[in-house]
Amino acid sequence: MLTGKVALVTGAGRGIGREIAQTLAKNGAVVIVNYNGSKADAENVVAEIEKNGGSAEAMQCNVSDFAASEAFVKEILEKYKKIDILVNNAGVTRDNLIMRMSEQDYDAVLDTNLKGAFNMIRHLSRSFIKQKSGKIINISSVSGILGNAGQSNYSASKAGLIGLTKSVAREFSSRGINVNAVAPGFIDTDMTKAMTDDAKKELSSMIPLGRMGKTKDIADLVLFLAGSSSDYITGQVICVDGGMSM
Repeated sequence: MLTGKVALVTGAGRGIGREIAQTLAKNGAVVIVNYNGSKADAENVVAEIEKNGGSAEAMQCNVSDFAASEAFVKEILEKYKKIDILVNNAGVTRDNLIMRMSEQDYDAVLDTNLKGAFNMIRHLSRSFIKQKSGKIINISSVSGILGNAGQSNYSASKAGLIGLTKSVAREFSSRGINVNAVAPGFIDTDMTKAMTDDAKKELSSMIPLGRMGKTKDIADLVLFLAGSSSDYITGQVICVDGGMSM
């Protein structure tokens, strides 16, 4: 399905990013597994991909850094000559009530979650436009649609990502480049595994389908958006949340 394509997945060392990287590789793409902090996690993802017959490389970059992102993109293009699929997944949380939230925690979340996506799209824009094709998939959140108490920074960053998606989709549509956003709800990851059973039960009661989603639910949609079957879809925000935001 994606044979011959080169995909860059930011924040791909664990969780949703890890599942996306593995899924794209399983379907033929050469995957750049980006990480910032944990080299070991990223290398584990690469090892799993290669064990299953796929091709991948772990590459470090702090996507919130404009200059570092530019150098990172340049390095990839020099080596692989192109990037066909960009998945902006890198994200952090610094939760707190707004009356207690520090400026540093607000900036850290916006810089990674929103500016990081801008940086990657900005530095790859010439390459995408020159090849007159490309798939950009931004991982937003239902928090960016509904808001969430104690997550004003995170919700703002994810809402901003939706605006960025729609604006860039309009700019790039005439060049054959599709730009879409995926908005996960509560997904079963390492973060939710630490929750108590009672907390999980309460959480699930808020979801019409009655359960948390799986990382595979997100990755399967990203796979669809990365392939040719989605060529007539752009500027959309697709919720994968068990009906929570309807």
